[in-house]
Amino acid sequence: MRIRILPFLVPSLGLALLVACRSEGGARRATDDAAVPESLRYGGTAVVASIGDIPDVNPLTSTDYTANQLQMYVLFMPLLRFNERFEPEPYLARSWELSPDSTTLTFRLRNDVYWHDGVKVTAYDVKFSYDLARNPKTAFPNRGFWTHYGEATVPDSFTFQVRLEPHADFLDPWRTFAPVPRHILENVPPAQLAQHPFGTRNPVGNGPFRFVRRVPGQLWEFAANERFPAELGGRPYLDRLVYRVVPEPSTLLTELLTGRVDYYIAVPPEQAPRVQQSGVARIIDFPDRSFVAIVWNHRRPFFRDARVRRALTMAIDRQGIVDGILYGRGQVANSTVPPFFWNYDPEAGRDLAYHPQRARQLLAEAGWTDRNGDGLLEDAQGRPFRFVLLTNQGNRIRQEITEKVQADLRKVGIQVQPQLLEWGTLLERINKPPRDFDAVVIGWVTEFKIDDSDLFSCKKLDGPYQWAGYCNPEVDRLLDTLPRIVDRTRAKPLWQRYQRFIAQDQPYTFLYFVRRAEGVHNRLRNVKADARGDWVGVHDWFLDPSQRRR
Repeated sequence: MRIRILPFLVPSLGLALLVACRSEGGARRATDDAAVPESLRYGGTAVVASIGDIPDVNPLTSTDYTANQLQMYVLFMPLLRFNERFEPEPYLARSWELSPDSTTLTFRLRNDVYWHDGVKVTAYDVKFSYDLARNPKTAFPNRGFWTHYGEATVPDSFTFQVRLEPHADFLDPWRTFAPVPRHILENVPPAQLAQHPFGTRNPVGNGPFRFVRRVPGQLWEFAANERFPAELGGRPYLDRLVYRVVPEPSTLLTELLTGRVDYYIAVPPEQAPRVQQSGVARIIDFPDRSFVAIVWNHRRPFFRDARVRRALTMAIDRQGIVDGILYGRGQVANSTVPPFFWNYDPEAGRDLAYHPQRARQLLAEAGWTDRNGDGLLEDAQGRPFRFVLLTNQGNRIRQEITEKVQADLRKVGIQVQPQLLEWGTLLERINKPPRDFDAVVIGWVTEFKIDDSDLFSCKKLDGPYQWAGYCNPEVDRLLDTLPRIVDRTRAKPLWQRYQRFIAQDQPYTFLYFVRRAEGVHNRLRNVKADARGDWVGVHDWFLDPSQRRR
């Protein structure tokens, strides 16, 4: 899944090491890119493609991961961005400062940024957007951004000031949150923003590319913003940028290798060798912040007992999924913390490795045994342990995961019925009451600053991402405490404790962290995707002058 679910700044971001992307196959050396004169880099259209449409690009309402990437790098401008070392640097904001008592954050904005309709961007746009994002009626999907933030003011047209409680990684939200134009949306009731055509038919941004058109289910098209600030590089090299929807992965591969697509987002593992060996395209891969998990709906009686959830995890061969379905391009996960983050605990969940016999013992302790000899487990009332496992159509990997889980759990006496749903239908089913589902295979992109309160907090049981209905008061105390501890030496033991609680309770079965692979045609140059995202640096992409399409 690519739900945004993303949620940015402080001198250090939480990475234990710097993660560099690796380019394989037919890649050109970076020095080749640098050798192309600046004057020859301008022009042409680059085509980016993936299997799914982008339903909404409004930063206040969208939940899709690719939509968030467009907001950060293509259509809009957050106040801050990360450089290749994952360090914060100014973007829409020229600078920022924190008051001595750490309770007031002040951003000084650039005065040379314009909305794509010609209106200058000011601090009033930032405050307008911030206030809407905190308004419950807007249904901003990442309200957890603002847990420790308070009221905002505008001392002048290019100064935005906001109150906050002292906490770790306090600038994190400002990397991904993109302000919207007040003059266009100020008369729209917050509850109607999700349905407003701004998100789907006529978005007006301020980023390096402006919106041209959308054909629902087929494409989004953008053109270079001629007025993008010179200090930030001026207009991008590309004239046009097209995002195409190609639902069938085999077709997508053919489109890349025949040159009709320049950038294939999230190449499936089994296709990566074909790309590498093609001679016309290359693979850029990197450890990603996204994980895939099975969410158990604790509102269902089957999944209320943590012993049962641990047993389910131990009955599923997760390393087999990584090796067999991902072709080794992943790492078994046991929590929401990626293995390359500073607060990762390698010991959490170590006792949950594949062990069907132990799984059966735990299920028996929880009252699930084969009482009638039919090979299925039943509870004391004779109800068989069977459930429906959902995932989204069009994602071969997740479909294969559901089939693998079905086979593995059948060995311990549990009957699983896989079911595929259209993406929007799936989100409707799991995000909104009454949350009528048993379990779902889904993905989540964790932020550099990890705040799992939207996923696991007792106070957010009705929130859009509290899919599991999980509530543990001790975990809640940790979720409330961890963000407030600035000193990592003090925070790390608590992060360890948190991950071990999650491993013990297993609100999800965490399957794996992704090693992401992007397929890039050799014609498209200067692409440097990494853990920041697929579209990072799009402003500087350019097409080989000898192979440029118009």
